[in-house]
Amino acid sequence: MRQPIILALPRGGVPVAAEVAQALKAPLDLIIVRKVGAPGNPELAVAAIVDGDPPDVVLNREIIEAYSLDDDELRVLIAKERPELQRRRLAYRGNCPPLSIAGKTAIIVDDGVATGTTMKVAIRALKRRSPLKLVVAIPVAPPDTLADLANEADCIVCLSQPAHFQALAYHYRSFPQLTDEEVKDALAEAAQRRSAVQLRVGRNAAKPRAV
Repeated sequence: MRQPIILALPRGGVPVAAEVAQALKAPLDLIIVRKVGAPGNPELAVAAIVDGDPPDVVLNREIIEAYSLDDDELRVLIAKERPELQRRRLAYRGNCPPLSIAGKTAIIVDDGVATGTTMKVAIRALKRRSPLKLVVAIPVAPPDTLADLANEADCIVCLSQPAHFQALAYHYRSFPQLTDEEVKDALAEAAQRRSAVQLRVGRNAAKPRAV
């Protein structure tokens, strides 16, 4: 795999992605997605905003048409969610810009998927950023969701595909909800590990070789 970059979907995907990044000795970053809910039904997404420079807006045309939303109404709904996206970006990443995935293999990691909606939005947004390849890596997901995601990503790695999928927490022995601080700590620890690896590699490369 050439030049992989690991992208975690916070919050739950961060500790899983940190292990993947350590195993592959790859940099770890986030892909932050904020859902834009339909009027009167915030759980139904008419669009989603994906953090980036600039952020990507992925539209759900079917839901937009069902609610007969015009461009101005849609613009207002999206604008309402931008502050929360910015808050999460500053909370998790500070002023550090996202890593570029252009020409590289991007591995998107979460702690599992149920419907796959958020993962699908992340994939579609990342495709606009010219990656060499998009890989989805998840511990658990239902087979029908994986079949749907297979139409979006270049490759999917999933450890468990239970036919009778329940809520995600049922597939873990422990499933605590992470705080913003725990997300930042996991990112900082991953960055320190990678810096240590790069330092060792640099030292080994600098050592004189016997002739």
